[in-house]
Amino acid sequence: MQLDQPVSNERLLRKQLPSFNNLKAVASHNEANKLPENIIIPCGWGRLLIGNTFQDPQQLAHTLAEESEGQRDIALYVSNPHVVLSYSPQHLFLDPSDTLRIWMDNYRAAKKPFSQLQIRRACSTDDATAINALYQQRKMVPVDPQQVEFYKNSRKVIFFVAEHSTTKEIIGTVIAVNHRESYSDPTHGSSLWSLAVSPNAQISGVGEALVRHVIEYSAARGCHYLDLSVLHSNNMAKDLYKKIGFKLINTFAIKNKNAINEKLFLGDNPPTKLNPYAKIITDEAMRRGIDVTVQDYAENLFTLSLGGRKIRCHESLSDVTPAVSMHLCQQKALTHKILKNAGLNTPEHCIYQSELQANAFLAKHQAIVVKPANSEQGKGITVNIQNHTTLMNAIERAQQESSDILLEKFYQGLDLRVVVIGYQVVAAAIRKPAEIIGDGVHTIKRLVAYQSRRRQAATGGESRIPMDNETERCITEQGFSWNSILPKGKRLFVCKTANLHTGGTLQDVTGHLSNTLKTVSEKASQALAIPVVGLDLIVSSPTDNDYVIIEANERPGLENHAPQPTAEKFIDLLFPLSNKHIK
Repeated sequence: MQLDQPVSNERLLRKQLPSFNNLKAVASHNEANKLPENIIIPCGWGRLLIGNTFQDPQQLAHTLAEESEGQRDIALYVSNPHVVLSYSPQHLFLDPSDTLRIWMDNYRAAKKPFSQLQIRRACSTDDATAINALYQQRKMVPVDPQQVEFYKNSRKVIFFVAEHSTTKEIIGTVIAVNHRESYSDPTHGSSLWSLAVSPNAQISGVGEALVRHVIEYSAARGCHYLDLSVLHSNNMAKDLYKKIGFKLINTFAIKNKNAINEKLFLGDNPPTKLNPYAKIITDEAMRRGIDVTVQDYAENLFTLSLGGRKIRCHESLSDVTPAVSMHLCQQKALTHKILKNAGLNTPEHCIYQSELQANAFLAKHQAIVVKPANSEQGKGITVNIQNHTTLMNAIERAQQESSDILLEKFYQGLDLRVVVIGYQVVAAAIRKPAEIIGDGVHTIKRLVAYQSRRRQAATGGESRIPMDNETERCITEQGFSWNSILPKGKRLFVCKTANLHTGGTLQDVTGHLSNTLKTVSEKASQALAIPVVGLDLIVSSPTDNDYVIIEANERPGLENHAPQPTAEKFIDLLFPLSNKHIK
């Protein structure tokens, strides 16, 4: 069911607003009227303060200072920001964002409908969970689920979600605020906030569809204009808004200085050329006043210094990881041996010696995995091998990465990555292989290329789907080819490995991890004597107790596990006396 249908064309819109062409004149007249005083609108992510309703700039500054921890308050429509800032210069800053406005009489509906998409109100705790999952993916402030529930029938604040019409997966969200309903705004304004689209969305135009929906929804309810705030340097978003009809207006916004928005008042940190796995660490270090010296940008090598303590890092691999522990993780057969001796479950395995031996191992287990004995990032791995031809091709592929080849029994289940820092579990996520959804028009090869570009854009180039023989094997085994037209709505895994570097995605399950899996992961890190490690387990569910540990990664990607505090815990380990909090 689709709720809160927007107006779909100008003719209907004008019927609902008879004085449509005179709106600007009406608004100008109303602006001269007395506004309500000291308006604050809770919006889930924090509070929206209507700056021009605060007659006393000192009171506005003090009200902003009452921001709750983990929230993001914003004062919009501030006419004299320099005066407000003077009352709290250490704690407030001028937001470097542009405010854009579209007048409803200037709006023109889209020429074509947005296919495979349904937009409706958020109306349940499940919707709130899906919204926050999107915000976590985009590193945005999550909303309070109770606020989503509270506003489910509201005319003041409306949470919208965009669903894929076939899969019903929520792939976009936005918040609309009706100023007229919220505080009897005499100018009959409205605003749009927290637009987010999943980086894994399989269809285009989701963001534009959500923006247009809010415009048409607000116009249908008597709003004369819609405003939004966008970072001045976000040219991609600004191009979209310009296409729809938004124009720049002269007003200012003020925010509190906090860890959420520190980049806006500190600017970019110097080591911007580092990859995301290194940059998340250097950002956290500099936030605490730890000096960062980059030795090699291409290799992501840097040194952290505080007082007399210096620690070299290669992403999350640092001087605190012993060389022997690193060797144990790199040599996968040794990893299995150490963990098995510690009483932990590992797969049956052997080092490849001959074709005859490999065939015997396959005959015994029916389905096996071939992997380089020393590699990372999923390179050279072939899983679920069930015949001789695939086996020999997999061995040849693995030999391109390592002289020693490991054969393992294949286990069905979910691929779980657990990050342990300081011998304690910090994050856990289910890793899913790269997947495409058919549209009934394009070939599988075209869909894979499109999805690969989206993954690259969402991960700073770190994640992409390889267009290689292994991907082709995965597609072929499911009865398709590169040139097949995938039926509309059909989901197809195009890789067997769930590694992020081969286009995989992660779903955070830290809060659902069973005590057994936590204990097993911490015991594994202790057995390997490695303080920072990413453990790969095959499990039936993160809440169950059955498992097999298949790998230990001495250099886990901390950036992949937002919103868990991986970088914070890493810096805690390296510099336990560093200041973790800023005001």
